[in-house]
Amino acid sequence: MSSRVSIFPLAGALLFPGMHLPLHIFEPRYRAMVSDALARDRRIGMIQPRGEGDRPALFDIGCVGQIVDVEAHADGRYEIVLEGVARFRIVRELDVTTAFRQVEAELLPREADATLAPAQRASLEMEAKRFAELHGYAVDWESVGRLDDESLVNGIAQIAPFNIAAKQALLEVDTLVPRAELVVQLMQFFGRHGDEDEATLQ
Repeated sequence: MSSRVSIFPLAGALLFPGMHLPLHIFEPRYRAMVSDALARDRRIGMIQPRGEGDRPALFDIGCVGQIVDVEAHADGRYEIVLEGVARFRIVRELDVTTAFRQVEAELLPREADATLAPAQRASLEMEAKRFAELHGYAVDWESVGRLDDESLVNGIAQIAPFNIAAKQALLEVDTLVPRAELVVQLMQFFGRHGDEDEATLQ
């Protein structure tokens, strides 16, 4: 099933289903986009641009976010928080008169009852602890242990300091188990190399 989605092609800002993304909206066209979303369904599609410029080419897969918190400033700026609802695939870009871009998008269903095998969950947590220690991150591991599998996998995918190509690759994985496997591989890779070998993952 396809839907009309207003898109925000913001380099480096990836959203995963179930996760939250705070955004400061100050450009006039994106202030208009937020106003329009608030008047309609409160949804915005986050997508990565493939290049520079005013209307860059776009990756095929993004994530629709629901505005769950908003603060409107007197000068027209917004502070919003998006909650990831579903991944989407662009079918085509629409010819619109709005300053912001809109696409016809196929919403991709979230995997029902997605879970990891106990051994895979344990391996993921172990690799996450090693990665956090290596980078000096303070993590509340008790809280991490209470997360469901999807929240753990998508949370690491969204906040870990992987490069954009790696995060886009994670977003494009359709189901949880292979996404978890790729998260582990990326933590191992970036734990060894940082982001110096970005081209290797393109």
